[in-house]
Amino acid sequence: MSRPAPRPPAKRADAERNRDRILAAARTAFAAPDAQVSMAEISRRAGVGMATLYRNFPGRRELLEALYTDEVSAVCEAAQAVEGATPGAVLAAWLEAFFAFSTRKRHVAAELLKHSDGSNPVFGRNRDRVLAAGRPLLAAAQDAHEVRDDLTLEQILDMVIAIATIHGDDRYLGPILRTALDGLRPPADAA
Repeated sequence: MSRPAPRPPAKRADAERNRDRILAAARTAFAAPDAQVSMAEISRRAGVGMATLYRNFPGRRELLEALYTDEVSAVCEAAQAVEGATPGAVLAAWLEAFFAFSTRKRHVAAELLKHSDGSNPVFGRNRDRVLAAGRPLLAAAQDAHEVRDDLTLEQILDMVIAIATIHGDDRYLGPILRTALDGLRPPADAA
């Protein structure tokens, strides 16, 4: 007597594609500073039915949490992928990726706060992930004496976040960020 064939994995892959399409549509929809996007609009943009949307994300908060977590995952993965000639250059490249994330996530985080509060564990959990990803980069740059040793990663990320909150486009904010990153180098007399 033979066993019935297992369900084809195509449904699982199809479900994953639907989830990815929903997240991509939501990411685009929430990119606008004052986006007031309904779940129905996200469903339409993703090309999926409302049942599929709600099967993946029972509510707006869950969708926003997943979107925020995906963005954090990209920043954490960038810590593994950045390359540079020196540990200081690697850290700077990752901080630039974190800056881009900070400017993008501002709208998602603000929308998420409308549906939860600052004590939502998604914020703390994801901050811990970012810190864990960045700490080895900072330690390597400090060990190579390319970054001041009197700064913590929390201080550096707070500085980058503060710059990301300034109103302006990349042409305006880019030089500010580069100046701040230049300030991470140890003073010349510290050698």
